[in-house]
Amino acid sequence: METLSLTIQGMSCNHCIGRVSKALSALTGVRVDDVSIGSARVTYDPAAVSAAQIASALDAAGYPARAAVS
Repeated sequence: METLSLTIQGMSCNHCIGRVSKALSALTGVRVDDVSIGSARVTYDPAAVSAAQIASALDAAGYPARAAVS
């Protein structure tokens, strides 16, 4: 398992948090640790899903995302 922190654009309210959480939870091998306006942290199984696939799922949901710089 690996941890991924994401910076997410386009989030402005609790509804956005819910949509991002739902999009992340729908991915096999992803556990949502935290979602707040503008960011998310997940733990994921790299054998099941890649960081790029996670970001792509958020892009498809209307929230462009990128890995946050630690």
